[in-house]
Amino acid sequence: MNHQEKPPEDNLTELVEFVLLGFADTPHLQWFLFGLFLIIYIIILMSNGTIFLITKMDPSLQSPIYFFLVNFSFLEVCYVSATLPRLLMNLGTQRRRISLVACATQMCFVLIFGGTECLLLAVMAYDRYVAICNPLHYPLVMNHRVCIQLVTISWTIGIPVQIGQTYQIFSLPFCVSDQINHFFCDIPPILKLACGDTFVNEMLVYTVAVLFVMVPFPLILGSYSKSVSIILKLPSATGQAKAFSTCSSHLMVMVLFFGSGIITYLRPNTRHSEGIDKMLSLFYTILTPTFNPMIYSLRNKDVMIALKKLLCK
Repeated sequence: MNHQEKPPEDNLTELVEFVLLGFADTPHLQWFLFGLFLIIYIIILMSNGTIFLITKMDPSLQSPIYFFLVNFSFLEVCYVSATLPRLLMNLGTQRRRISLVACATQMCFVLIFGGTECLLLAVMAYDRYVAICNPLHYPLVMNHRVCIQLVTISWTIGIPVQIGQTYQIFSLPFCVSDQINHFFCDIPPILKLACGDTFVNEMLVYTVAVLFVMVPFPLILGSYSKSVSIILKLPSATGQAKAFSTCSSHLMVMVLFFGSGIITYLRPNTRHSEGIDKMLSLFYTILTPTFNPMIYSLRNKDVMIALKKLLCK
């Protein structure tokens, strides 16, 4: 992200496409990376697809938490599909060019799905908080209408914000280079290619990151902290161990997802390293969606019973 002076108009060349360098600095690993990311993509599609299928088919999995998990599984498929297919195509064909419109579209969808995930994780943490801390009122508080409203807000509230942010970024003139040292069109590497003063764009990035990352994250930590304090009062050691196992695994994934996002979008511009940016992006766009089905669903006893019934049919 630069604060350089805008060059004269006659020195500007209007770019119509970029080059996504991705992992071009490791040419000997291209096919290995292609196979690795293809396997990861298949695992994400199959695991989330299975969760979506069994929660829709099994009558015993109709409580609010499974309604949220269905939406979460669908969101994860959308999220990784915004980046992985393009990455696989670039690795497989070595044709790394992407049009400006395609780049803007990819960025917009990644931001929308990423923002939705932040909000949906907060909703799921609130659901667990109510279930553990206020179980008698849980059916009343988390009724079907409330669940639909929470999910609808999570999916839609970020759409106009992220479309506006993407439009503002791609309204900038680009003259530094056409090479994006990243595996998808993300904000920091795109702003590095922009001419002129990007201060307004950077302030918008920080503002949106605070709203969608720094606000939900403390709320999630607070809800889990309160839940843990209730768990400590359980008389059963087995119940405590089970609840702690669930909460700790959820928190681990959330810290990984939110932590990598916070470092990427909220650290000072002078500390942006392209190699570190790519590594952090792998965490929140690919690694956490790979583990989420196992953490949130496949370790769940009811989900595993429903899966066994489905396989035995």
